[in-house]
Amino acid sequence: MDSVRYVDVFSGTPFKGNALAVVHGADGLSDEQMADIARWTNLSETTFLMTPTDPAADYAVRIWTTGGELPFAGHPTLGSAHAWLEAGGVPAREAAVVQQCAAGLVTVRRGDRLAFAAPPLMRSGPVEQSEAQALVAALGLDPEDVVEMAWVDNGPGWAGILLRSPDAVLAADPDAGRCRGVKVGLVAVYPQGARADGVAAEVRAFYSDGREFAEDPVTGSLNAGLAQWLVPAGHLPPQYVAAQGSVIHREGRVHVDVVDGEMWVGGDTRTIFTGHLPEPKRPETDQ
Repeated sequence: MDSVRYVDVFSGTPFKGNALAVVHGADGLSDEQMADIARWTNLSETTFLMTPTDPAADYAVRIWTTGGELPFAGHPTLGSAHAWLEAGGVPAREAAVVQQCAAGLVTVRRGDRLAFAAPPLMRSGPVEQSEAQALVAALGLDPEDVVEMAWVDNGPGWAGILLRSPDAVLAADPDAGRCRGVKVGLVAVYPQGARADGVAAEVRAFYSDGREFAEDPVTGSLNAGLAQWLVPAGHLPPQYVAAQGSVIHREGRVHVDVVDGEMWVGGDTRTIFTGHLPEPKRPETDQ
């Protein structure tokens, strides 16, 4: 194993985005060892950079939460690409990096900030009425504030709820005891010009995936899914910035940009610190 980087993703202000641990040179690690490291970091995700098996990819990554492995996630994609480039990775194409993950190949565009091409939704369409009612109750929402609800799942399992106002998003008060297995995002659109910083939408994300129910600071996969739902429907423009993490003292900013029909989800990334993990203990073999 080479080194580990702790990267702050989706914020221009240090310690105000979403933290990610990136382990370099992870080819020799077992699933059990990856799970142990992910549980130890206790972050929403820890990623492991590996040699790709697809010749079209620049690197491969495996994405782990404290509860298991994900096929795709947004802030781990940007943070992993940042770490790979910073460590000296040279992509085959000058303007982009191609990542191989369990969900397939994901292109990460380089420029003022990294941005990933939103993967196709694995599940879309309306949320079943009984499940929708349960989510509204569990999240402490006023049913009158709910405009629409849909699946926006590109791997992690997200459902999206469009609310009438950003105030309704910020006021949501989930009941952790009723949110087992929940992965849901709340979103509302600001009136045009309402914010001097240009933010067009307020987002919150809640999840339970094997550890305590929590609010995710800034979530690339959710924002990608929300954009794939709300931009074609006309609720949001083809280029906008979403704020996330406001209630939990973060300043997440997710930049969405639709170019020639392709949706890009980007944000600022920076390494906070680097270090080295101890050499993992190898399984004993019979002599």
